[in-house]
Amino acid sequence: MKLSVIIPIYNEKATIKTLLDRIGHVRLPVEREIIIVDDGSTDSTRDLLRALQSPGVIICFHEKNQGKGAAVRTGLHVASGDIILIQDGDLEYDPADYPRLIQPIMDRKTRVVYGSRILGRSKASYFRYYWGGRFLSLLSNLLYGIHITDEPTCYKVFDAILLKGLDLRCKGFEFCPEVTAKVSRLGESITEVPISYTPRSIQEGKKIRWTDGLMAMWTLFRYRRWKPS
Repeated sequence: MKLSVIIPIYNEKATIKTLLDRIGHVRLPVEREIIIVDDGSTDSTRDLLRALQSPGVIICFHEKNQGKGAAVRTGLHVASGDIILIQDGDLEYDPADYPRLIQPIMDRKTRVVYGSRILGRSKASYFRYYWGGRFLSLLSNLLYGIHITDEPTCYKVFDAILLKGLDLRCKGFEFCPEVTAKVSRLGESITEVPISYTPRSIQEGKKIRWTDGLMAMWTLFRYRRWKPS
C-alpha cells in the first residue's frame, strides 16, 4: 500500500523544513509520497520549496491564494496513494501519530479516520477555538447521526478512492465540514484515534478566524440534503 500526505501551506517558511524532517523520521509499514501545495505564499516559502530536492516529495504551486480546500483538491489530482492523509504546514500536529492514524484503514476496519485532540494529549488552545470545535462536533453528531469528538481536526485520513469520489467543492477551511458531511451521508463510519496536539498562537501564524466557524456551520447544514451521485 502507499500513503499520500497532502500538505496545503501558506506562508510557512518558519516551519515547513522542520515538518518535513519530522515526517521523514516516521517509520511506516507502507510506501509514502508527500505532496506540498503552496497556496500563493507571499513570504519566502516558495523560494524554500523551489530549492528543495527530496525524493518522494511533489510540490505544486498556486499563483494566487485560494484557500486550504482548494489546495487539498489540487493535491488530490496528483496523489497516487491508496490512503490519503491531510497534514497542516505548521507544527501543531505531530507526524509521529501517522502509524496509528493509518492502521485502521490498513486493517480494513474503516475507510475514514480522524485524529482526535480531545481523546489525545493536547495542550490548551484558545478558549474560543476549543469550544468552537466542540460545538461543531456536537452539531455534526446531531445533523448526521454520528459520534465524533473532534470534527475540525486537521488529521483526517481516507481511503483514496472514497475521498476522490466525493466531488469536493470547498475552497477554504470548509474542507473539514464538507468531507464530514459527505462521508456521513454515504454511511461511512468515522473512526477516531487519540493524537497529540501543540497549538500555536495567532502571533505565530494561526490563520483560522471566527468567520471560518460560521462557514463551517453553514456547510454542515448545506450538505445535510446532499445525495451521492
